[in-house]
Amino acid sequence: MIYADNAATTKMSRTAIDAMIPYLEEDFGNPSSLHTIGQRANEALTAARETVAQCLGAQPGEIYFTSGGSEADNQAIRSAARIGKARGKTHIISTAFEHHAVLHTLKQLEAEGFEVTLLDVGPQGMVTPEQVDAAIREDTILVTIMYANNEIGSIQPISEIGAVCKARKVIFHTDAVQAAAHLHIDVKAQNIDMLSLSGHKFHGPKGVGALYCRRGLQLYSLIEGGAQEKNKRAGTENIPGIVALAAAMEEATARIDENIAKVSALRDRLIAGLSQIPHSVLNGHPTERLPGNVNFCFEGIEGESMLLLLDDKGICASSGSACTSGSLDPSHVLLAIGRPHEIAHGSLRLSLCEWNTEEEVDAILEAVPQVVEYLRNMSPVWRDLTSGKTPFILQ
Repeated sequence: MIYADNAATTKMSRTAIDAMIPYLEEDFGNPSSLHTIGQRANEALTAARETVAQCLGAQPGEIYFTSGGSEADNQAIRSAARIGKARGKTHIISTAFEHHAVLHTLKQLEAEGFEVTLLDVGPQGMVTPEQVDAAIREDTILVTIMYANNEIGSIQPISEIGAVCKARKVIFHTDAVQAAAHLHIDVKAQNIDMLSLSGHKFHGPKGVGALYCRRGLQLYSLIEGGAQEKNKRAGTENIPGIVALAAAMEEATARIDENIAKVSALRDRLIAGLSQIPHSVLNGHPTERLPGNVNFCFEGIEGESMLLLLDDKGICASSGSACTSGSLDPSHVLLAIGRPHEIAHGSLRLSLCEWNTEEEVDAILEAVPQVVEYLRNMSPVWRDLTSGKTPFILQ
């Protein structure tokens, strides 16, 4: 099988697995326990926190471990909202193509009396610092904009947006689940106040993530109970997962320039080949995009059928976010960049990592045109398009 769905999840690295095993078999203690095995686990927790902080340019005390990116997003946004409510500030700025962990949380806050402004992301899925600056009001408490989009890969001007938020004294949170350990991040230099990440996006395990929260910014608990994570996240820490996350992040960050160069070359090769398919379009910014992200729409076909046929050919891909794969609705991300419903239904996301090869890209470039042609030949919609009965949208 050719695995090209790394934006959904990645295979764990050997480094992460090896780091995890001792805390499953030997040093399995509760890090809150005072005995030797418990204190070994606590030492591992401290070391992992230091590692993640170093990878982000943060301080260890600013890192809080969570169950993943969705929880980190929820905690960051709800903490900022609570700060704002205490100050009489109830306006939040975000974008129309955020992950649902952000959008659904914002929808709940609207029901609680907050006002949310969703910025337009334009046809290439980009937000400008000027848009953010113009949207900030006296009662704005938070700007939450993802670092890079999970479906179309567009990388946002995070440093510039962070500078605007700092100058306007507004909290800035970024969902960096797709960017962490794939792009250079320095939370201090980029004026990021809060940042979310998830281990399974960079060869760590599922079910563990982290939230960076700048020192001096009040963080509120989502989960009540024990005093773990400095009283900000109750529940016995997932030491094997946390240790593996830190190991995977350290490994990926150490090789980040090498990985960016290799994966970007594979991406560009794939984009160039798929662009040859008639009546197709690349989604997202042509150059300011994640190293491994390739997202196309093909007119006249359904994405779900394309995925099943590609799977038969041994290629694992997706049509968008794995979190909404059971939905029949078109991607909200593609609608946000202006794709019509009938085009958005025919999307394909291929997401590569440093373990993919040129031979695999060539195999994908052989398979996708075959599948597209096969589906179009079966489609009454395509017959209407080619006969001139219905005009093409994608030229």
